[in-house]
Amino acid sequence: MSTGSQATELWLLWKRAYETTRAAVIADTTTASGLSEPELSVLVCLHESGGDLRQNAIATALGWDRTRLSHLLTRMEKRDYVARTKVASGVEITLRPAGRRAIDASAPTLEASARRHLLDRLDPGDVSALKDIIERLLSGDSR
Repeated sequence: MSTGSQATELWLLWKRAYETTRAAVIADTTTASGLSEPELSVLVCLHESGGDLRQNAIATALGWDRTRLSHLLTRMEKRDYVARTKVASGVEITLRPAGRRAIDASAPTLEASARRHLLDRLDPGDVSALKDIIERLLSGDSR
């Protein structure tokens, strides 16, 4: 595909690489764990925070609309993955033991899949360079 623009070409390559790698890792992880991708995202977010977060903080961290998150949390609460508690300034979400077991059980598959579909395809120098590039893009640093 000739786009005539280096920026467009790089964007399309980045997008295709991201989507292909993401889809493969998520397929492996959801198949092994029984968790949907959104459930996995919420559980990882809670796990990384130590097990408790405000609902609005989860929505912000995941870039989700509050209504979407609320519906998902209702389903996750029924599966006993999380508990919701109304507090003065919002809703506190707590990772329950079943949710902790689900995220702990999915971690080895996530690690192996990320290694197989991403790290194993790169040289050690490429891994370091890619990490630096991603961190720079996320920080907004244009050098």
